Amino acid sequence: MEQLGFEGMPRRLYACTPSRLNSWLDCRRRYRFTYLDRPAPQKGPPWAHNSVGASVHNALAGWWRQPYERRTPMTAATLLTSGWITEGFRDQEQSTTWRDRAREMVSGYVAALDPADEPVGVERTVATRTAVIAVSGRIDRLDRRGDELVVVDYKTGRRALDSDDARSSLALALYAIASSRVMHRTCRKVELHHLPTGSVAEWEHTDESLDRHLRRAEEIALEASEADEAYRAWSGASGSRTASTDPVPPEVDALFPPSPGPICSWCDFRRHCPQGLQAGQERNPWDGLH
Repeated sequence: MEQLGFEGMPRRLYACTPSRLNSWLDCRRRYRFTYLDRPAPQKGPPWAHNSVGASVHNALAGWWRQPYERRTPMTAATLLTSGWITEGFRDQEQSTTWRDRAREMVSGYVAALDPADEPVGVERTVATRTAVIAVSGRIDRLDRRGDELVVVDYKTGRRALDSDDARSSLALALYAIASSRVMHRTCRKVELHHLPTGSVAEWEHTDESLDRHLRRAEEIALEASEADEAYRAWSGASGSRTASTDPVPPEVDALFPPSPGPICSWCDFRRHCPQGLQAGQERNPWDGLH
């Protein structure tokens, strides 16, 4: 049962990940489909570019878990091949081509690493809380450079990245804040490692810039939590409903408006959104590849 509220009781913390906060910013209808609707609308087919990204991330995480003597480019290539995810590709030939490209990416990337430079964490979950939010997330890699920590995030997308991408990333800033609080060590630098180009986009935050990101996260959380509470008040304490027989009433639906635009072509829930269908053409699952 939902806990009764009493005057003077502290507000319930908004539990979230950076992905949830960014989803609210990107499109509130997609946010509702993803986090609130139960059962959730059926997603579209898996995306091939997500399969590439997940395969690369898994291979790099596995590489650091190997004993020192096995941290070689060949091991990275083997891990990528053995863990290759085949979903979303046009056919076997396309999947094989991209598997070989991804294998070159990871083997070339680790060739530039020092296998003895043990990270503080790999796929490490960190968390922190304020008076408003309880935020958690998983970092691709957490390095120690001198006396400070550095957040490392792997990227496999087609677009090259720069320092503005690292500076403006809400997720990286929250990871830095949480890492510092969990590990009791200063963490201000964040890095985006773009494997297709081998480039590194970095940013050194200040206490003030990290605080601005945290305040922004709290502002987003306050907006989203109010909409969440209205949704739950309608759907019941269990948060469940039968979508076909209990459509969302207009006053609740209005709290989760769509944000039509080019991103709609890539939305998992496009088929359930009339505005999204009109905003962009339908994409093939492999269209996100280079």
